[in-house]
Amino acid sequence: MPPHASRRTLLTAAAMVAVTAAGAASAALGTHSTPDDPRSPEGPPGRRPDRARLARFVDRMSLDEKVGQLFVSRAYGHSATAPDPADAEQNQTLFGVRTAAELVSRYHLGGIVYFSWAHNTRTPHQIAALSVGLQQAALTSGARIPLLLSTDQEHGAVARIGAPATLLPGAMALGAGGSTADALRAARIAGAELAALGIRQDYAPVADVNVNPANPVIGVRSFGSDPQAVAALVAAQVRGYQGAGVAATAKHFPGHGDTETDSHVGLPVMRHTRAVWEELDEPPFRAAVKAGVDAVMTAHIVFPALDPSGDPATLSRPIVTGILRERLGFQGVVVTDALDMAGVRQKYGDDRVPVLALLAGCDQLLNPPDLGLAYRSVLAAVEAGELTEARIDESVLRILELKSRRGLFDEAYTTAEAVDATVGIRRHRDAADEIAAVTTTLLANPRGLVPIDATSGPRLLVTGTDPASPTGTTGPPTAVLARELTALGCRATAVPPARAVAAAAGHAAVLVCTYNVPEEDNPQRRLVTDLIASGVPVILLAVRNPYDPARLPACAAELATYSWTDVEMRAAARVLTGAVRPAGRLPVPVPGRYPLGHGLTL
Repeated sequence: MPPHASRRTLLTAAAMVAVTAAGAASAALGTHSTPDDPRSPEGPPGRRPDRARLARFVDRMSLDEKVGQLFVSRAYGHSATAPDPADAEQNQTLFGVRTAAELVSRYHLGGIVYFSWAHNTRTPHQIAALSVGLQQAALTSGARIPLLLSTDQEHGAVARIGAPATLLPGAMALGAGGSTADALRAARIAGAELAALGIRQDYAPVADVNVNPANPVIGVRSFGSDPQAVAALVAAQVRGYQGAGVAATAKHFPGHGDTETDSHVGLPVMRHTRAVWEELDEPPFRAAVKAGVDAVMTAHIVFPALDPSGDPATLSRPIVTGILRERLGFQGVVVTDALDMAGVRQKYGDDRVPVLALLAGCDQLLNPPDLGLAYRSVLAAVEAGELTEARIDESVLRILELKSRRGLFDEAYTTAEAVDATVGIRRHRDAADEIAAVTTTLLANPRGLVPIDATSGPRLLVTGTDPASPTGTTGPPTAVLARELTALGCRATAVPPARAVAAAAGHAAVLVCTYNVPEEDNPQRRLVTDLIASGVPVILLAVRNPYDPARLPACAAELATYSWTDVEMRAAARVLTGAVRPAGRLPVPVPGRYPLGHGLTL
């Protein structure tokens, strides 16, 4: 390949080189059918795996190959075979190889998870080329089984892939919109774009019911606090993702919505009784299972009412097997939350965690901190008789069934043409704006300040918190909001908080973006208080958790956007100026201020 070859040329060439291997894998497993069509309203349910043939294939695999299928690891670099030097060094230090392709071959991996911080997700064509290169490595080594490439693309507050891919409203925004049709549509678009990038498993939707305003890790990642509403939206998103050919993953079982500790840094404890769990936390997971969800992700939380042992749910046989498998009847793939998180590492060492997860009933072992140690530990447990090879076979068979159901044995590769035809296309971006338009919630408008009459060109000052973009490709939100308001006819200027009070005079209103305001005295509260004292009307926009108004002085108008990404800032600007009527309803109560379902119309 000449040195000046384009990314498109390299991608197409790599896919053509690998097509023979893909055909061999398909022939070996006998899975032939037509691809899912992401343009259909829900898409087909997926291919029907030939379980008996898959089981015979598992019988022919070596133990090393079987154990490798259980692991989904990170790998550093934008390319499967030619990472940047720093990423190659990182791979060498952590894994003993320099490239992601070598990592796949060495450990016979079942999957790779993409992260922006691992430099996997720079541009759509780069991601697709990485996917092709990784699949080529898998299909030309070991058992020649395609990878299940995955990522966390929840949208809203958590996303690994940024613009120019389409960025959609997140879960709580969809909860405010209240439309299962919009939730399905959003997931279908998200799934179609992931599939075009070669990513066939998304760690979404979040099925946690967020009933704790102090929850530090779920919050707006949840659809809301009403278990039945959450259940309906979760089921819709499962159908949307899987109709687009991408495995959905309901998380975090048995429910992470009422915790006050982030399991990334500690071990949360859920204090719900069994009866409360059945009423509050169970319904969304039951709905996901009924909708045919391909995978369920476990939570690194202790849930004494479900298992008094003190083990996190990921390592709990009573929870994973007794409740998820036996009570809910889930027969798909159980994937652990990331095994490098503190919540699963406090009680047991990194050598024991993967073994205990398998004994509990998990199938996929996600991102262990030391892949080599984890891999050797599982092999040693089989050799010592703690784990039987038959138990390993059960998980491998479930994983291969998922891969077959999603068509990977037929269509492991993507193309440049698929990227261009699907990722970030105008139709998808317009749909994102349409879905977002009904999510902004007008909480208070006592002075009738909203809608702002944009026809007179009012001077507006925009200030407040500018949190970093989840993907690094959008924002900052105050600048985006000012730009969108100006495009609608206002004269809006964004200034940092330090200059806002001095600059407020002479403006028709000051718009303040707040982000997870704490209960104690803090700079955001002082800013809002000082701006109100200036005499200029203050419009509050809570751009993440909608609980902020309860922790601030009452403003001339108050809105909740549920995310600070561009699509939600555009929607807020349209509501503020009357271009669209506010339609969002609070999917959670704001204690002391607003009840569940509150939202004003104009």
